[in-house]
Amino acid sequence: MADDELSPKLEAFIARESGAREVRVSALRRLTGGASRETWSLDAALTHADGRAETLPLILQRDVRGAPKTLSRADECRLMRAAFDAGVPAPEPLFMGDDSLGGEFFLVRRIDGETLPRRLLREDVYADARRAMPAQLGRALAAIHAISLDTPGIAGVPAPPDGAVPAAYEVQRYEQIFRMIAPEPHPAFELAFRFLNQHAVARAAGAARRCLTHGDYRIGNMLFGPEGLRVVLDWELAHIGDPMEDMGFICVRSWRFGGPKPVGGIGDREEFFAAYETAGGGAVDAERVRFWEVFGNLRWGVICLTQAHVYLDGHSNSVELAAIGRRTAETEWELLSLVDS
Repeated sequence: MADDELSPKLEAFIARESGAREVRVSALRRLTGGASRETWSLDAALTHADGRAETLPLILQRDVRGAPKTLSRADECRLMRAAFDAGVPAPEPLFMGDDSLGGEFFLVRRIDGETLPRRLLREDVYADARRAMPAQLGRALAAIHAISLDTPGIAGVPAPPDGAVPAAYEVQRYEQIFRMIAPEPHPAFELAFRFLNQHAVARAAGAARRCLTHGDYRIGNMLFGPEGLRVVLDWELAHIGDPMEDMGFICVRSWRFGGPKPVGGIGDREEFFAAYETAGGGAVDAERVRFWEVFGNLRWGVICLTQAHVYLDGHSNSVELAAIGRRTAETEWELLSLVDS
């Protein structure tokens, strides 16, 4: 949908949802990044029935047709509202979409900041952020894991069946996905699945606690400024599971972006773990975190294949999806190293 088509549709939608007498959209521009959805920045100037004027800085997120997803946009919107209300640095949802834009969408309040990890790792302006963020990430994750599972806003979040061990359930789930969509043999993935099923699952099976997990907790999904973390983004892969899963995923090598340290390229595990525990996240089990780090590398490799599958099947002509598919080689190399260590 072109800009000149999108603006009037957004104006009509926001007017309906807000009850405003008039809405004018300006500064509409598509942001880079995001293979499974479109992201747009815009300002909406509202004139209310009583004459009051209000300008809302907004972010629009809209599904890409055919892209895989775990949560519906409605469930994701409700989840972000629950997290925001619980004091988590999450986006503030303002409007849940309808069918007026040809796909599921929502609008959240825009917070200014940067999301490109390579800038965080390399630019002098973010030197303080690099020092502060490992502890900030630990505290934010503790706040996410503390959200009660009885909170109405997370009712639509996927969860393992009653009695299932989250570790075993997730390994089996991604193995099924791999078997369905892999276009060619991947021996390193086969070795990793065997390793997890035969050895590592037993070490993770002792985890009794289940909590809300973000599911995609990594540096690329953080909005930051010179002072550090501002907002945790992209909640579409959230689910109920083992709290150590998020802690292992942020240590996946692909999320270090060439940085020297294991936590997003900027932090040591010990500092990250300590901040999580001090913020009330509970005791960190390093062995379980290692299990989830192995799984996280494998999971990202399978996700790379699913993105390529969308492209190869003709559901999308996005070159980004095709390029992501080629990144399976990175995860295979890392898995060989982790399984052998």
